[in-house]
Amino acid sequence: MTHHAKVGGTFPQISVAMLDENQIQVGRPTDGKWQLVVVYRGLHCPICKKYLGKLETMKGEFEGIDVEVVAISTDPEQKARKFRDGSELTLPIGYGLSRDDARALGLFISEPISSAETDQQFAEPGTYVITPDGKLQIMDVSNAPFSRPDLEMLKSGIEFIQQKDYPVRGAA
Repeated sequence: MTHHAKVGGTFPQISVAMLDENQIQVGRPTDGKWQLVVVYRGLHCPICKKYLGKLETMKGEFEGIDVEVVAISTDPEQKARKFRDGSELTLPIGYGLSRDDARALGLFISEPISSAETDQQFAEPGTYVITPDGKLQIMDVSNAPFSRPDLEMLKSGIEFIQQKDYPVRGAA
């Protein structure tokens, strides 16, 4: 059973199929690490390709501060694979996020503008930082593709939180 994402609370129990792997429990970091979960709109989104390309270049920096990175979408496997391969990503890519799970994460759901965009509803962008004990530290969701966290600022913020034991903000 899922519950709604709330900063300071336990991240909802969401299982997502991964390309070239089995399913994972999103928000359940491994080996005492933190986890950065980025929800992208899907194959149809050129802004997502650019954003995840930047994340790809910074993957090692996030790993250097004990943050595992996962990108997921509502796309089916074939589209997720085409997105990953066409973008030359090595990031772990999850696919098939259900509408119910997307809503549990507080994501906005959009209808395609036309069949040229895509052929299904999709989740708009979301970014989540989860602590090693599965608590949601940072949550950022958008209703449009044009608003996303600056990845360098996010990395610096995670480092600050880790070093200073900075508390969750906005939980009230």
